[in-house]
Amino acid sequence: MMNKHFLLLLQIVVVLLFATLMVVEAQALCVSSKFANLRSRPSTKSPKTWKVVKYMPFQKIKSTKGWYRVRDVDGDYHWLFAKLATTKYKCAVVKAKKANLRTSPGGKVHKKYTSAEKYVTFRYLGRKGSWAKVVDEQGTKFWIARSLIWIQ
Repeated sequence: MMNKHFLLLLQIVVVLLFATLMVVEAQALCVSSKFANLRSRPSTKSPKTWKVVKYMPFQKIKSTKGWYRVRDVDGDYHWLFAKLATTKYKCAVVKAKKANLRTSPGGKVHKKYTSAEKYVTFRYLGRKGSWAKVVDEQGTKFWIARSLIWIQ
């Protein structure tokens, strides 16, 4: 009787182990080109769903025929042409209505660029506590509260 229970438990453990291994985690990626048109299907002939700029971060859900199925900061899904993306660095996008741009973690607001609106993108450089160090496409570095951005 005990052997039957042990075998049943062993079978359940094996099934759960294989199910866990089959779950694919989403991979972070960023737009590496100046602009990218997101599509409703993996084709340049399908309707555009969003036009994004360099450093826009996404979670890659799957890939097919040179296209990535991606999830954006709002949880919406799109198709992105694979050659317009990279996994070589992390990126960040403002997810709040507005985020103050600072010269140091918790420091003064930047003199020239005081804030960034929702969907403004950056290349992510690192963190210090609850702050993220980022750089924009022009090379200007800032610190932003991590709670105000989505990093991938």
